[in-house]
Amino acid sequence: MQSSCAEIRSEVQDRVLEITISRPDRKNALTMAMYSAMAELLDSAASDPAIRVVIITGSNGVFTSGNDLTDFLGGSAAGEESPVYQFMRALYEFPKPVIAAVSGYAVGIGTTLLLHCDLSIADDDAVFQLPFVNLGLCPEYASSYLLPRIMGQAKAAELLLLGNKFDAQTAADVNICNEVVYAGEALGRARSYAAELAKKAPAAVRLTKQLLRRGTQERGMEIIREEAGHFQERLQSEEFREAATAFMEKRPADFSKFD
Repeated sequence: MQSSCAEIRSEVQDRVLEITISRPDRKNALTMAMYSAMAELLDSAASDPAIRVVIITGSNGVFTSGNDLTDFLGGSAAGEESPVYQFMRALYEFPKPVIAAVSGYAVGIGTTLLLHCDLSIADDDAVFQLPFVNLGLCPEYASSYLLPRIMGQAKAAELLLLGNKFDAQTAADVNICNEVVYAGEALGRARSYAAELAKKAPAAVRLTKQLLRRGTQERGMEIIREEAGHFQERLQSEEFREAATAFMEKRPADFSKFD
């Protein structure tokens, strides 16, 4: 199974599809083309009996630094026809186990996509961040709905409103990750779990995943759509323009002139 984008690598071995985000010169920041490629791979794998498990990881010691802001400034990024939304839908609806192997930076969607994986393994040097408010944006990928449910309202508010970085152990403590391993070991552990899952009864595995998610599945998709609408509006806002410009100019954003 080949990716349609050079910056998204894919390989199938022993019924496991491994998707690698590979844009090391930009810390694996995601572009529209990369989102499209991942959505295509997931949609294809969903109905392929030769694939029983998916691993998502990043190259060169980085998971992903989040969205490429320059790419996002160029046009619509959050509507239901956008590549970002199509990736979100493909992962959210994926019927088979998905395992994330996280190293280095996991920023923005690099953190929120973990909420839709079945297992997430993090290197102990991984750094997580939900910087949406810092960028003049709002939460996405149903994170405003799921985070309070898995960690409580107070902690979710801290992570989403302050937007500060947090370490792998904190991510595990608040149930974003299943396990923290020594640096460089996350992918190996993910492969071990994938090999174990690939040997299990496939229909039983799929049904178990379906039953585990039945309480949030329908409502979660509604929230993803609602957040996407707000996110698209925020991308057109002056607050986001200031934040993106400040980021590219390597200076603090100045929100003092906004109400």
